Amino acid sequence: MKLLVTGGAGFIGSAVVRLAIQRGHAVVNVDALTYAACLENVATVADSPLYAFERADIRDRAALDAVFAKHKPDAVMHLAAESHVDRSIDGPGDFIETNITGTFNMLEAARKYWTEAGKPASFRFHHISTDEVFGSLPADPSIQFTEETPYDPRSPYSASKAASDHLVNAWHETYGLPVVLTNCSNNYGPYHFPEKLIPVVILNALAGKPLPIYGDGSNIRDWLYVEDHADALLLVVEKGELGRSYNIGGENERTNLELVQTICGILDEKRPLNEGKYADQITFVTDRPGHDARYAIAPGRIQKELGWSPSVTVEEGLEKTVQWYLDNSDWWRPLQERAGVGQRLGTGEAKKTPAEAEG
Repeated sequence: MKLLVTGGAGFIGSAVVRLAIQRGHAVVNVDALTYAACLENVATVADSPLYAFERADIRDRAALDAVFAKHKPDAVMHLAAESHVDRSIDGPGDFIETNITGTFNMLEAARKYWTEAGKPASFRFHHISTDEVFGSLPADPSIQFTEETPYDPRSPYSASKAASDHLVNAWHETYGLPVVLTNCSNNYGPYHFPEKLIPVVILNALAGKPLPIYGDGSNIRDWLYVEDHADALLLVVEKGELGRSYNIGGENERTNLELVQTICGILDEKRPLNEGKYADQITFVTDRPGHDARYAIAPGRIQKELGWSPSVTVEEGLEKTVQWYLDNSDWWRPLQERAGVGQRLGTGEAKKTPAEAEG
């Protein structure tokens, strides 16, 4: 199968690219190489005859048409997106343009290509989304997101992803485009861009900096190891039922405080401090505006229909992740110099222009 993967130089996309090539699929990686992308993420497969790279922005319809015409994929895996909630609070425009208009362009480019190819029954457009479109859950562990949970996005990021989900479903119903859709819980693992919680904690801990936790640390997330997620995504694009959505969860709920304490404990073992413990660096900071209390996914459909389950617990996955960061400073050090990394974002405060700042 030849897969066109958008966002293949990003965190989840690169995991999909690496695993797909490992399994013998041809892959066309389409990425605009914005701030969170890194071609080093796919360096291990870049020399494979099964790999091709096209630098293109999903906001550029003409470029997408050219990619489809050149490579003639059997399926699309659409992962390209602006994904950092804090950045969406400070600058929602990029999220609207990329996640909504970009998805529209992808759907139209795919529909044109599929139609001109005679509407082959084997073609698939797999849209990868997030559990954040469902909003926030109470602490009750018996309540989880299912595929039937009504959408209730709370941030500019989740609203833009919800809109893209609705577009994908509409293109299936209106035009018959063969689509499948997945919504995942919080991913973590190797190559995680160092502005997200887990890499921030690991790298701040190693640098002796405060480990920032929003509010009182009681917010709950379900954590999914990125390589497990890539495995599920390839399964869905190959065997998922058309027009159907699948929730992909790690079945590993933890409060943010519990998660950070676990990371600190792993670091205490792997790289102990001369004095004290890494948990001594934990610092509680003002909460993010509109911070959802809890996410939890019920992955029953993908387990029952496609036979997928996560392979690692969050403790096992975190140990692998911490070790990867310890071993790969040449990867993450340059990324820390990129715009906004290491800064407090998402406060909801209006940003001053350079002229205003000087005045």
